[in-house]
Amino acid sequence: MSASTSPEATSLNPRYAEAGVDLNTAEAVVELAKGAARQTPKTVQPLSGLGGFSAAFELPEGYRQPVILTGCDGVGTKLKIAGEMNQHQSIGIDLVAMNANDILASGGRPLAFLDYIASADMKSEWLAQIFEGLTVGCQQADCTLVGGETAEMPGVYQSGDYDLAGFCVGVAEKSALLPKKERLKPGDVVIGLASSGFHSNGYSLVRHILAEQSVDLSASAPWDSQKILGQEILAPTRIYVKPIQSLLQSELGVYVKAMAHITGGGFYENLPRMLPESLSIQLDATTLNMPPLFQWLADLGNLDREAMYRTFNCGIGFALIVPEKFAKPTLNMLKKLDNTLSPRLIGSVTERHAGQPALSFSAPVATPEREASEGA
Repeated sequence: MSASTSPEATSLNPRYAEAGVDLNTAEAVVELAKGAARQTPKTVQPLSGLGGFSAAFELPEGYRQPVILTGCDGVGTKLKIAGEMNQHQSIGIDLVAMNANDILASGGRPLAFLDYIASADMKSEWLAQIFEGLTVGCQQADCTLVGGETAEMPGVYQSGDYDLAGFCVGVAEKSALLPKKERLKPGDVVIGLASSGFHSNGYSLVRHILAEQSVDLSASAPWDSQKILGQEILAPTRIYVKPIQSLLQSELGVYVKAMAHITGGGFYENLPRMLPESLSIQLDATTLNMPPLFQWLADLGNLDREAMYRTFNCGIGFALIVPEKFAKPTLNMLKKLDNTLSPRLIGSVTERHAGQPALSFSAPVATPEREASEGA
């Protein structure tokens, strides 16, 4: 069913339509949402259908002390680039990813997802793509699309513009919540997992540099003539739920002390979230070889490493802290679960003294464990 009405269609409320809101569109969006929901995993079984006043579902069985986790996030000004490229599916994936990865970082399992879409005038061409992306995102995050909301707000948004927000509900065993700050100690190691690109952060700066340098998004990527630059910039946020959940449910899961989703603020804002005030993280800058996309932007915008590390994930989208002696088996398991994650040691936990920062960078320290993990 189309998310828009034909010129010949009769509005359900002609006067409301004159004001810029067509109720036919709202009904069509509900049908799109229902179709998307049917294709998402049944992680939870909703007790009410889409279109009600709220979504109800029972928690999965097997939890002794279940703790509910909730998250809320958006996609930011990446939406503007999606509009310029007229490619909106990846934005739906981004929306799920930004929420599901946050739930995951707390040790939780995403269960249910809801979306909010607001625009001056809903357009069928991008609405259908967004719901396609939401479906894919929920499949990757192994969660159920249980509801959402759309709002046409002429006067608040310009014609053609839209905004998205996502809401995720998750669950965790109380004893499994992360970070376990009381268990962290100097010598623990930080494992980094590859990102898929900028994810959904720093796009105001990206767009500023693109405009400043009059970059053509339809041109070939400077580092790979077979790729389109705009599509590389739009690459959807990686969803880490399935491999990380598999790790947490394995015998190695008990050794994961903390996790971080590298989002807005880059390394400086997100890695310290895992730590008590008595500890810091020292990253080995030589392990953070920025992928071509990031290096291209840094060169184009004359951004130094400090600015990049404070704004972008720079190729590392998720991080875990484990004891040093369990680094190698954890790395090996992650590689088996998904080798494209390119798991690697990127730093270690150190004692933090008064006046010292929570995050710093150092030259690599050669240790037998590091050599063993790199040779694995």
